[in-house]
This record gives sequence, structure tokens and C-alpha cells, in this order.
Amino acid sequence: MTTLRDIIRKKGGEVFSIAPDATVFEALKMLAERNTGALLVMSGRKVEGILSERDCVRRLDLHGRTSRDTKVSEIMTSKVLYAQVNQTLEECVAIMLDKNIRHLPVFDGEELAGLISARDALAEMVDQQKFMISQLEHYITGGGR
Repeated sequence: MTTLRDIIRKKGGEVFSIAPDATVFEALKMLAERNTGALLVMSGRKVEGILSERDCVRRLDLHGRTSRDTKVSEIMTSKVLYAQVNQTLEECVAIMLDKNIRHLPVFDGEELAGLISARDALAEMVDQQKFMISQLEHYITGGGR
């Protein structure tokens, strides 16, 4: 059974973050440069929130705010759901589906270990299915005898 630790080891634990007092414009620029859909909002090593592209659209544009005049802390999601490295991929996906989120910070105890996206989870599930199919084909064909 695949754990979140396994996925983070495979993809790497790099997490893109921004300070709560940064502007949304700076965050949007970072999202574009890093080609990612979310940033953790951090003060030092403490997670204060998460900011996604969805937050920017729903909480900025729809309320008539400008990205240059709005602080990240004003529109971020401050109630951050998270998982632990020993949780399974299936548990992670269940949380994402149930809570309608696309990014989930992963902790190893109190230490931030990485960030799992819905894309990461899907890629891992596809890899597992490909492996299972190849094993079944190998079994059916008699292992190349």
C-alpha cells in the first residue's frame, strides 16, 4: 500500500510558499513561474494558510479587488487540511474528494514534508495500475516462456 511518504520521496519534498503579507500579484507571478496551482502561506516554518488559483479567482476578481492592492492573508484559505506521511494514497484521495480540495500539505509529525496535489495522486494511481496490468500480462503469458 502506497503511503504519502512514498509519493513525496518520488516527487521530492520541495514546497513553494509565500509570506502572508505578500501581495496577491506576487503570488500569481510565483504560481505562473513555478507552474503550480497553489502556494503554502508561511510565516517562517509555520503554515498560516494555502493560496490556490481558485482562491484568487473567487476571492479577488469576483469581489472587485485588485491583485496589486490585496494581501495574500486577505484571501488565503486559513483553515488548512493536512495529512501525515504514514497515511495511504487512498486516504489522501478520500480527503481531497470529500473536502473538494486539490492540494494537501503533508507533515511528518510537526515537520512539513511536502505538498501532494490531485495530479500527484492521480499519477501515482495510474502508475500502480500500469504495474498491475504488466504483472497480470506477465502472469497470463507465462512469464515469457
